[in-house]
Amino acid sequence: MQAPPVHQRDFIMVFRNILPLVMNLESISTEELNGILAQENVHVFDMNDSSRWQQTHIPGAQNLDPNSISESDLNADKNSTLVFYCSNPMCRKAPNAAKKVKGMGFNDVRVLSAGITGWMSDGYEVEAA
Repeated sequence: MQAPPVHQRDFIMVFRNILPLVMNLESISTEELNGILAQENVHVFDMNDSSRWQQTHIPGAQNLDPNSISESDLNADKNSTLVFYCSNPMCRKAPNAAKKVKGMGFNDVRVLSAGITGWMSDGYEVEAA
């Protein structure tokens, strides 16, 4: 019996979510994030360096240094949806930051593992500082 074909989109989704999966974190797709972006209790955090953030980021995303995140930087209650992203699926800054924040007691912490490159390649809007 022949195995079913692996579709490119399926492979991309698995590839994009491998780090959050390994780190026991919840991931969010670009499509899902775009759908909830305007909600008041959703906070998006860009873990890229500030020069990259100034060039292009998800609208409304706050730039944070992944090495020095504190609870006061998040400006959110423990039940808000917090989404972290960095450059691409192989970048570890966002999953590491999400893991740290989850340890602070935040309940809904997710990783956009596609990163800003996946966000742009999927055709979603970006902004510059």
